[in-house]
Amino acid sequence: MANSTYQINKGINKSIVFKGLRAQYIWYMGAGMFALLILYAVMYMVKVNTYICLGITLCLGAAMIMGIYHLSATYGEHGLTKALAKRSVPMVLKSKSRKVFRSGKNTETR
Repeated sequence: MANSTYQINKGINKSIVFKGLRAQYIWYMGAGMFALLILYAVMYMVKVNTYICLGITLCLGAAMIMGIYHLSATYGEHGLTKALAKRSVPMVLKSKSRKVFRSGKNTETR
């Protein structure tokens, strides 16, 4: 019987990385590029000068790319999602009645 060698794929369960962008930031970049394409098309159809359209689109594109790379470097793969989730957690819970603490049973009123 001949010896068979199989290569092991060691990249399983790792996030996708494309030119330094990790995970969901790739989707953000794609959505931003699509939005810039639509913006350029709308400005072109409204008959704005072509050079002005290009200038605005390039400036907004550069700002978008720098912003997305900044978010990727600052928060990492899951950090932005965690930061946005942390915003929605209340700092303090206030209760105006003690009805919740009276007994172990459900004390809802009908």
